[in-house]
Amino acid sequence: MTEPSPPTQPTASTEEQWLTPGVRGIGSASFLADVGHEIPTALLPSLLTSTLGASAAALGAIEGASDALAGAARFGGGVLADDPGRRRKVAVGGYATTAVLGAATAGATAVWQVGVLRAAAWTARGLRVPARNALLADMVPAKAYGRAYGFERMMDNLGAIFGPLLALGLVAWLGVQWAIGLSVIPGLLAAAAIVYAIRKTPRPTSRDRVPLKIRIRPVLSGDLGRLLGAVAAFEVGNVAATLLILRASELLAPEHGTKTATTIALGLYTAYNVAATVASVPAGRLSDRLGARGPVLVLAGGVAAFALSYGLFALDTTAVAVLAVPFLLAGVGIGAVETAQHSAVAALAPEELRGSAFGLLATVQSFGNLAASGIAGILWSVASPTAAFFYLTAWMGIALAGLLLAARSAAAR
Repeated sequence: MTEPSPPTQPTASTEEQWLTPGVRGIGSASFLADVGHEIPTALLPSLLTSTLGASAAALGAIEGASDALAGAARFGGGVLADDPGRRRKVAVGGYATTAVLGAATAGATAVWQVGVLRAAAWTARGLRVPARNALLADMVPAKAYGRAYGFERMMDNLGAIFGPLLALGLVAWLGVQWAIGLSVIPGLLAAAAIVYAIRKTPRPTSRDRVPLKIRIRPVLSGDLGRLLGAVAAFEVGNVAATLLILRASELLAPEHGTKTATTIALGLYTAYNVAATVASVPAGRLSDRLGARGPVLVLAGGVAAFALSYGLFALDTTAVAVLAVPFLLAGVGIGAVETAQHSAVAALAPEELRGSAFGLLATVQSFGNLAASGIAGILWSVASPTAAFFYLTAWMGIALAGLLLAARSAAAR
């Protein structure tokens, strides 16, 4: 009688298996890229108004056009990313092009040149997003999607914190134009990090080139379609963080003065980014532990945090400590939502449609945010900030109901 063989000892703990060199490479790319593009973003108002003598209307037009092009590019980038081989080239090219074009605005001598360069840089940035997300899904098993995407979101949020601080230091040392020009360095390092991540990932087994084809109906079928419907409801209520800053500034100004109120509001926005950074990885871990319904449940939790946050923003309060609560709730909410959205799409999308699925998700995010900020801004001006935030809270309720139905459907199966 043979004795049973002893259990095989794993070479690495379960907690470590998902944090592969490829995942670390993509996380580093997200951090460096965010640092790189936050510098010109933070300094663009100064470049346009102080250096080139443009108006605030010109700044708004340039940013609006750039955001719209980025949203459209994300959809096109999803079509390109359906091909496993092509998605690698799109990711590397998108990171490098965004870095070069963003830094090139430092040499602009006319407002139209800034507009063209900014729009082109944001288009390249939009193209790379679905490719990066699809690449990350290639690097880890499905049971670790939450942690992998949580890590990537954490690194991205760290870049959003560090980038503006670096911009302030560079401006004090070298001036606005030099600071923008030097942003090419972290941007190109991000492209190098993507190359490193790709080299640490097995190449696609099939060498057949997937034809370029827009595929929307297959993506919207079944569970993935129901999820994206709920995500669309959330994004239509997911207002830009600048309106949260404006709300805090207006509430605090009568007691503290405009300058101090703005400073406090920016400090609260920093706390928002810190909360998003801290929440991302735990949200991913929870998503993985809860099984098939995990991403949807974590997403629902993030939406609930937003609903509570917007409800508190609707109130008129001048206490800084009280205002900090909705900022922190929104930060935790966005950390959970972005992580869960990506891991849910990676889990639900067929592998051959993964690029298109991420492209459609990114497009919904982009245009939903545009609609949310536009309509909330109109309500803010025509009625009141309270009306605007109650409107946003209502959309969070609709999204939450849709997500709970999706989670119930998954439980029934």
